[in-house]
Amino acid sequence: MNKSISLTQGSIARNMFFFSLPLMFSNLLQMLFNMADVMVAGRFAGPEALGAVGSTSTIATLFTTFLIGIGNGVNVIAAKDFGAKDEKGVSVTANTSFIICTVVGFLTTALGIVFARPILVLMGTKPELLEGAVIYLKIYFLGMPALGLYNYGTSICSAYGDTKKPLFYMSISGVVNVILNLIFVIAFNLSVVGVASASVISQCLSAALLLRWVHKCDQYGFTPRHISIDGGKCRSILTIGLWSGLQNSIFSIANSVILSAINTFDASIVEGNAAATNAGSLIFNLMCAFYTASSSFIGQNYGAGNKERILKSYYWSLFYSVMTATIFGVSFYVFGRQFIGLFTTDPAIIEGGMIRIKIMNLPNFLAPLMDCTMSASRGLGKTFWPTVFVLLGSCVFRIFWIFTIFPMIGTIESVYIVFPISWVITAALEMVYFAKIYRNAARTLEGRAA
Repeated sequence: MNKSISLTQGSIARNMFFFSLPLMFSNLLQMLFNMADVMVAGRFAGPEALGAVGSTSTIATLFTTFLIGIGNGVNVIAAKDFGAKDEKGVSVTANTSFIICTVVGFLTTALGIVFARPILVLMGTKPELLEGAVIYLKIYFLGMPALGLYNYGTSICSAYGDTKKPLFYMSISGVVNVILNLIFVIAFNLSVVGVASASVISQCLSAALLLRWVHKCDQYGFTPRHISIDGGKCRSILTIGLWSGLQNSIFSIANSVILSAINTFDASIVEGNAAATNAGSLIFNLMCAFYTASSSFIGQNYGAGNKERILKSYYWSLFYSVMTATIFGVSFYVFGRQFIGLFTTDPAIIEGGMIRIKIMNLPNFLAPLMDCTMSASRGLGKTFWPTVFVLLGSCVFRIFWIFTIFPMIGTIESVYIVFPISWVITAALEMVYFAKIYRNAARTLEGRAA
């Protein structure tokens, strides 16, 4: 029998911490896939390879976070089924979501390959970096079906309370990714082709290992021999998953516009930004573990009718994510030059990257007020209005800033400062909305109990 952490009983603070810890390491290792690509490219294939791989980060994030959003839909519906002890519902959700994640993964591959070059050109990617960036993206997108299935497996396991197995398999594939990076780039001189290929192979390995485990465990309800799609479950998963994926993608769309502004500066700023972006992504991926915990805990407790544990789960997930952002934000501020030095030895690039770290990493504790609250709303099955708030506060506002405020000031600092400002605006809207839907959910549960 698979060991899991109870989401509906016991200490929320303790259980959430130990639930989230493996997720943090798993997200960290997944982040290391891209970091290893950038690091090996910069150190062993040269500055142009670093810039080519780094300039694809926003586009890759646009597609991968959409897949993660679909996984969030799976997580919420499965968590409610587990919380309600609905074994049939668990099985139907597992089999239906497998088909959804597979189809969406292949669609993402097709769209990514077709639109890789047009999007890079639209973003103003420098001519000397364009061909390398296109090659990297087209190969990288071949791994999207595997990534979709890995997110499926992680969502099912997390909904049940098991976060250790995804970490274990991600650890294996992460080691393979680093080894293949070094072999392909140093031994075979494959540059961006090598780092992209290493990522794809590693993603396929992690997906295969995790799917085997999900199939092996009866409590997850995954039965490939009798696989089918249920219309009701499909609508529920896609209602949450598509809006959640859209939420994630909205950030990437706005960030693509911001990257186009960054691309107007000299090469040291562009390449420094590519390296420093990894610091912000690392912090986000660590905090994201508590966002997943928020959705899983709230989803299961909503399904089980535990009104008090819903709000406590939100508060604890918010506390943990804010503390994580604060600790690592300060750490990167202090040790930023050493961190960027992992990707390049060029002093100008290091200083260019430090501008981003100084402005964006210290106020990173503001981001969970937005993201964690969105995840809590998702746990209650609400995604439409949180997506609207993200669209207004973190997409429309950022694009407005880049086309109006930035041209008047014209400094790289005026580009980066838009991030913390938009976090505050979006967080205010999200928190007011969550307070409203929590009150409605509490009344619903009280009515059921009566």
